[in-house]
Amino acid sequence: MHSKIVVVGGGAGGLELACKLGRKLGPRQVMLVDSRLYHIWKPSLHEVAAGTLDIHQEGLSYQMLAHDNGFTYVYGALTALDAPGKQLTVAAIATSEHEELLPERRIGFESLVLAIGSTSNYFGVPGAEQHTISLNATEDAERFRLTLLKLLTKAALKKGAPGATEVVEPAAAPAGAGVDIVIIGGGATGVELAAELREASGVYAAYGFGHLKPEQDVRITLLEGAPRILAPLPERVSAAALKLLQERAIKVVTGTRVTAIDAERVTTGEGAHYAADIVVWAAGIKAPALLATLGLPTAKGGQLEVDGHLAVKGQTGIYALGDCALCLGVDGKPVPPRAQAAHQQAGYLVQTLLRQAQGKAPPSAPYVYKDYGSLVSFGQTSSVGSLMGSLKGLSWFVDGFVARLMYTSLHLMHHQAVLGTVRTGVLALARFLIKRTTPLVKLH
Repeated sequence: MHSKIVVVGGGAGGLELACKLGRKLGPRQVMLVDSRLYHIWKPSLHEVAAGTLDIHQEGLSYQMLAHDNGFTYVYGALTALDAPGKQLTVAAIATSEHEELLPERRIGFESLVLAIGSTSNYFGVPGAEQHTISLNATEDAERFRLTLLKLLTKAALKKGAPGATEVVEPAAAPAGAGVDIVIIGGGATGVELAAELREASGVYAAYGFGHLKPEQDVRITLLEGAPRILAPLPERVSAAALKLLQERAIKVVTGTRVTAIDAERVTTGEGAHYAADIVVWAAGIKAPALLATLGLPTAKGGQLEVDGHLAVKGQTGIYALGDCALCLGVDGKPVPPRAQAAHQQAGYLVQTLLRQAQGKAPPSAPYVYKDYGSLVSFGQTSSVGSLMGSLKGLSWFVDGFVARLMYTSLHLMHHQAVLGTVRTGVLALARFLIKRTTPLVKLH
């Protein structure tokens, strides 16, 4: 197999890049490689975990996207790279019964873009990898959702829900009845998940878990090592987020360091113990270990080192974008691992690779990251955040319904980039209508 341009990784940036290039150059010149069959916008995984977003309705098939946008899709995970020979290896695909569906494949390329994202950084905390769930991919979010449903069912039975073999009056229910959820990490993922879970817990109570009192029996604790949650964002945003979480009966503990996690509790450096039926790790990310095996220059954190044009240092025709690339801004600091950065980098590389395909010199101006602000979701009706102005240092605080509309528009903008304007509008309308005839959370 051979393609002029190969993009590895169908996340927000990689998929947008493949779609935009495919529409211009066609499937013979553009190829996307990904280890999954369908795409979900990663910032919405907290909604999948809470059950308020159905992956089977939200997921976009890569094969469908390839057909509609004019690129070739290859199903499989990158396992090796021969940079001098301009060839990569994609793993075989097998069924759960170990029946091989697709063999191992080798793909030649002229230009390669690595956009394989990031994975969780457990910082060596004992038990973290074994006893927590990280929202790195759709299967992680779905595993959390199914685990939560099982725990809610058990808790409801303890408190006397219909179907229990021995009915227990609510007043006589065990003191420990209910579900204890601990979220480690007060960044955007942790905060959004906590708020979404609180909203979803009330809905679950209305759909068959009537003996559960959401704020009393679904106990949510958020642990953050920094002095405040959402530490990278303006202090006003952090304070507003804290207020919204506390109004939702979510316990927030800042300035604490997790030292151990087991099957029943989370332990902090202060000696405090937090009961935990389910633990989510949202305390940090790192580059995938695969990058260190590719023979490309990597930084201390494991990301690929790229220059101002997003080209991997010391390589010809190999680029990287998104979380897996260490890209420095004009201030000399690393560009933050955000969806808006991946979107901007994809837009920059579209121009670079199109010009190369046309036999023209690449853009002389380097990539420059522009921070347009951040928005944090608080359920289906509210958000909070800051928007950056055109003047340096100028920002506006936004919250409530208006902020929620702006947050939703970010998702729609991503869909517009990969589906087009008309289909995005039709899809948004269809999902709005479907919500009128389905439960507010996925119950199976």
